[in-house]
Amino acid sequence: MLRLLVPLTIIGCISIGGLVSCTVPPPRSTLASSVEVSDHRALLAESWTAYRKRFIQADGRVIDWEATGRSTSEGQAYAMLRAVIADDPETFERTLRWAETNLRRQDQSQTPIDSLWAWKWGQDAGGKWRILDPNVASDADIDGITALILASRRWQRSDYLTLARRKLKDLWAKATVTLPADQKRYLLPGAVNLFQRNEKLKANPSYLAPYAFRLFAQVDSERNWLSLVDSSYQMLEQSSKVSPVGLPSDWIALDPKNGQYSALDSGSPLITQYGFDASRVWWRVALDATWFNEPRAKSYLQSNLGHLKQMWQAQRKIPAKLDLQGQAVVDYEATSQYGMLYAAFRVIDPAIAEEILTEKLLPAYRNGFWDNDSAYYSQNLAWFGLLPPNVMAAYLTDPTQAATISLP
Repeated sequence: MLRLLVPLTIIGCISIGGLVSCTVPPPRSTLASSVEVSDHRALLAESWTAYRKRFIQADGRVIDWEATGRSTSEGQAYAMLRAVIADDPETFERTLRWAETNLRRQDQSQTPIDSLWAWKWGQDAGGKWRILDPNVASDADIDGITALILASRRWQRSDYLTLARRKLKDLWAKATVTLPADQKRYLLPGAVNLFQRNEKLKANPSYLAPYAFRLFAQVDSERNWLSLVDSSYQMLEQSSKVSPVGLPSDWIALDPKNGQYSALDSGSPLITQYGFDASRVWWRVALDATWFNEPRAKSYLQSNLGHLKQMWQAQRKIPAKLDLQGQAVVDYEATSQYGMLYAAFRVIDPAIAEEILTEKLLPAYRNGFWDNDSAYYSQNLAWFGLLPPNVMAAYLTDPTQAATISLP
């Protein structure tokens, strides 16, 4: 329950998970004392208002200020997912339309290739703003489709569901593959022809989203999305064994013939280490635990967070990047990682989660932003990590519940 303890001048209101919060950014020194943050809804409402103003243009383009002002499919999808959770249909529509207008992949004759999004858009060397890399980042399309399904239910928009189904068809065709080793279907980070080279697949475990695949199965009976739930847990469990301490990797190599995982070659620009990508594994697995009560999710977190738990208890910090042996390769920390770890430890060890919250996440928050007002990645991952487990109404993840709920 939200409780304000000091007077505030109200400048804006937003609904998070059905709770309307009206807030103004307070100084960091008063935040913890002014708001009872057991489920963080007032903080999340404040952060979304600040993010929307700073990072989302009037036309719906999401700007990554730390990366030359570029835009990505990831950024658009994150904004859509946040907007539907925040019950903000206007921002959802703007960010969706910008992406559909500017990120749709086309051939040289300007004919659409599919309904998926090019991952990077920005200013080229000649000063023109356009698609800079037409390749697909499948995690962004997964997050965007998830947002479309949830939005179709929350706001009763059948057009969003139609678009989601069209994208699901293309995602299955372009970014999933059946492996000869076990005849199972697996998700790839993007187009098969890009990530299957030199007889090995390049995989990114942080793209695996079992909770999303369950939602996809609810709306698309033509493809076996539940098979991706099983292969995702297999990939998570087996690929983490490449690390002696059980850490997921940013990138990993998979031999499709025998199903063996290994580190990528040292000459590859994609690195097999625990870093900014890999930390998202904790959040995606935690979502499957909280939304669908999946026992494999809880088991994975319990089995693979042990090294980071020990590091936290010994040092009260976890570096942003670790090698496969669990040793630091940088001396700085990442608020984004702490957001992901908070979501995971809340599932298996709430006491550790509370320590991370009070010692890392809240101290990094000031006037609506984590770290600073240009830290795009921190804003998104800290926000997702702090979402209360019950923030999603039951009918959004389980449509059979709709009959018993009075929809808005």
